[in-house]
Amino acid sequence: MSEKDEKLLTEKLLYGLKLSERRMLEEKALHGEDIVVCDADNNIHRIPASEALKKLPAIQ
Repeated sequence: MSEKDEKLLTEKLLYGLKLSERRMLEEKALHGEDIVVCDADNNIHRIPASEALKKLPAIQ
């Protein structure tokens, strides 16, 4: 596999992961569910999926 092919595969995989994360958050927000996140200090928090969805950058 060439370097160009590897880069293209990596880009496709990252796009798929971002898309699946967005879809999961949308589904959880639709049902009013929370998600579990970890902050920079390794503290665990539960936040509404709708709040996490607002902070998620747009998929390119």
